[in-house]
Amino acid sequence: MASEVRALTGIRIIDFSAVLAGPFATQQLAQLGADVIKIEQPGTGDMTRGLMASTSDGMAPSFLTCNLGKRSITIDLKHTSAKTIVYELVKTADVVVENFKPGTIDRLGFGYESLKAINPNLIYASISGYGQSGPKSELPAFDGAIQASSGMMSISGHNETGPTRAGYFAVDMSTSLNAAFAITAALLRRNVTGEGQRVDISMMDSAVMMQAPQFGNYFLTKNLPDLTGNHSPTKQPTANVFATSDGFVQIIALKESHVQELFELVGQGQAYARFPDPEVRLKNATEIEELLEPAIKRHDTEFWLDSLGQSGIPSAPIRSLSQVAEDSQFDHRLTFTEIEKPGSPENKLRVVSASHLTHPAPPSVQRDPPQLGQHTVEILDELGFSKEDIRSFQDQKIV
Repeated sequence: MASEVRALTGIRIIDFSAVLAGPFATQQLAQLGADVIKIEQPGTGDMTRGLMASTSDGMAPSFLTCNLGKRSITIDLKHTSAKTIVYELVKTADVVVENFKPGTIDRLGFGYESLKAINPNLIYASISGYGQSGPKSELPAFDGAIQASSGMMSISGHNETGPTRAGYFAVDMSTSLNAAFAITAALLRRNVTGEGQRVDISMMDSAVMMQAPQFGNYFLTKNLPDLTGNHSPTKQPTANVFATSDGFVQIIALKESHVQELFELVGQGQAYARFPDPEVRLKNATEIEELLEPAIKRHDTEFWLDSLGQSGIPSAPIRSLSQVAEDSQFDHRLTFTEIEKPGSPENKLRVVSASHLTHPAPPSVQRDPPQLGQHTVEILDELGFSKEDIRSFQDQKIV
């Protein structure tokens, strides 16, 4: 039925990528119906199979949550006969995704020009630290390094303790979503023009895009932002994280009516007349914080969430991952999905999956994350290789 067809049903993606940014991008496409074939090195596979893992089963958390719905084939890309398999895969493909250091995949013989010659309408997406051209193109890149070099860390942290990186992989994960968007856009363009496309996704570009308001303000004013701590980027003293008697609460009082109501709630209604506009409050931020902080700390978080909520002032508790995971709001979303742990089906796992809903045909996990090389024989058979061919590949340790 048409209502069950997802946006990328019938699309085949050959995924050379590893670690986070590339795999999470192709996972998003798999959940939209694409057949994603993950190419891994025999014996070791994607390094995240063992990253931050307490077991040696190749199913570390970061691998599980970035490879839902894919099939795995092992190919030694350095073997002289690997082209025999890769070229057959590419003939059947709509998209190739890779995140090798620029130049590496060309040396292996699987660069854009080589694969375009086999499949002229191919969409070829490369994910790298700085892009495929320019003086920094061949530099290695990791999430923390890009957070530092993109300016992110210059606005994150406290003046007292200095810059700090985000506590999660902010650049990797934003790059993955950027890549999924760019690949989907290229597929839409191909539907119109019939042409394939080279897609060049950079971690640095993605990090700058995440800071578009900050860069826009700099270009307009030439003023450099400093470390914001937990303040809103506006630096307004009424938009900050405040300690309560049992935790912390984020309060965002920026509208004038909200600011006035916040002063009333903390028992400082008369003080509002002394700080009647944002410019005055900015100049007297320390004095205002000294009024707000002790008053807010006298009551618990729940008290403030209730009081602020009744006044229409945006607020939220600072929650742990365990608290977020138990939020009943997610019962109405597809953010978390329960799967059987590959190789251990009696163990159920929750993983992060989709970030949006569609009706009909919502994003869906097509299959569990693959074990290393799980689908090698199946895929080779689909490509038309005989049993003898497959046995020969195995004997030569190509697969």
